[in-house]
Amino acid sequence: MIRIRRLPLPTAATGQLAAQTAAIGAVREHAERVRFARERWRRGSALRKPIRETLARMAPGLERCMYCGDNQGSSVDHHEPVSRNPLRTFDWLNHLLTCSLCNSHYKGDKFPLDARGEPLLIDPSAEDPLDHMVLALSTGEYLPLSEKGRVTIEVCGLSRPVLNRGRVLARSLLTSRLRDWGLAQRARDSRRMAEVVRDVHTQPFADVCQSMLRQATSPGAEIVFERDPGTLKLLRRPDLREALLI
Repeated sequence: MIRIRRLPLPTAATGQLAAQTAAIGAVREHAERVRFARERWRRGSALRKPIRETLARMAPGLERCMYCGDNQGSSVDHHEPVSRNPLRTFDWLNHLLTCSLCNSHYKGDKFPLDARGEPLLIDPSAEDPLDHMVLALSTGEYLPLSEKGRVTIEVCGLSRPVLNRGRVLARSLLTSRLRDWGLAQRARDSRRMAEVVRDVHTQPFADVCQSMLRQATSPGAEIVFERDPGTLKLLRRPDLREALLI
């Protein structure tokens, strides 16, 4: 999971979403409001279209899930579930692009809160997930740095074995592409350098690249990359970091 930069919706869509929220707000009883909101969402294909299209532009890689980063994002998830807060059904700041597996089988309607009533589930469009968890590059497993990180890893299934294996493979492939970038840089082949950057940006598991970039400038980097000091040197180059950091 990486930080997602939220883009603005088309102006016309923003006004239509506000009108839908006002209509939902006119329903007073909670259970009926939830039912009404879900029906409005189900029938609002014209409204969902600009939401889905804008989320696809925001998503890492080729429209990858904003939770696992592996599968194609095929669903619009309500970060704060409709069942809990139907007034956020058409709230643009509450929409994320997710795969059906993450949306239906893992996160779903879960929205845990702490003792103060604050959300414990990371919203990657509002905060940097890597402030709350660290990726163990050797195993592909996420380790929590905070309670919010622990809960998010658990709820979203971010350390399920298939994802861990995928991240380990992604690191291997990324290391190879970084070497290609280094060779192209020494040959002053700007076209080839740009191709490598493009390839990296379109791969699944964008969190691996972003984690490697962060850990390369963190304390203990020499230990993390002790078997590949050449990669560490590349990851510390300002020009490459500027091209790869999201």
